[in-house]
Amino acid sequence: MTLHTVILAAGMGSRLGRSLPKPLTVLGDGRSIMQQQHDNIRAAFGTDARITTVVGYRAETIVEAFPDAAYVHNDRYDQTNTSKSLLRGLGRTGRGGVLWMNGDVVFDPRVLGRAIGLIEQDRSFVTVNTARVGDEEVKYTTSADGSIAELSKTVVGGIGEAVGINYISRRDKRAFMRQLARVEDQDYFERGLELAIAEDGVSIQPLDISDLYAVEVDFAEDLERANLFV
Repeated sequence: MTLHTVILAAGMGSRLGRSLPKPLTVLGDGRSIMQQQHDNIRAAFGTDARITTVVGYRAETIVEAFPDAAYVHNDRYDQTNTSKSLLRGLGRTGRGGVLWMNGDVVFDPRVLGRAIGLIEQDRSFVTVNTARVGDEEVKYTTSADGSIAELSKTVVGGIGEAVGINYISRRDKRAFMRQLARVEDQDYFERGLELAIAEDGVSIQPLDISDLYAVEVDFAEDLERANLFV
């Protein structure tokens, strides 16, 4: 399967307190976070999978570490959030569906294996964890048909957390990109998904991976937790 994948790696990651971009943080098994992501993508989709990385802060360090990937530069990385980085990345992926992930997520390789069925059906999805609902995490609710209704950090009564690994289908991509262009610079990409759902009738499925590990590394304690799995 030839699949376009976008990794969002433009941010400064200052909360982790390291000088290098957060995706280059070394895990307990000796790989960087981004290397673990590359390995997982290749294991699920083969060597033909196309990886485009959106870079900004200290971009040259990521390019040097992964010279064979394609790159898009967000030169406003210090003024914008993931909505604008993702918009730039999607703009380089043609017309087909796209898998994307935050560049700081350490995750079980089986997550992408579970996603293959929906990707082959070209159905948009957001991976979720229903085992916990943290106040600072992106939370979600569902509609009567089981699709995502709300998706943000401010959701009240969320039934789970978004993990940071997602897919937009070919048919939904244009509407999503239009909404990403519309949202505020500091909005997360989830705001674009919410607007596409509410205004364009886009259907986003929750893909439950609660039984698998996926850790978004924001703080030192997150890194410690991720290292328990790798």
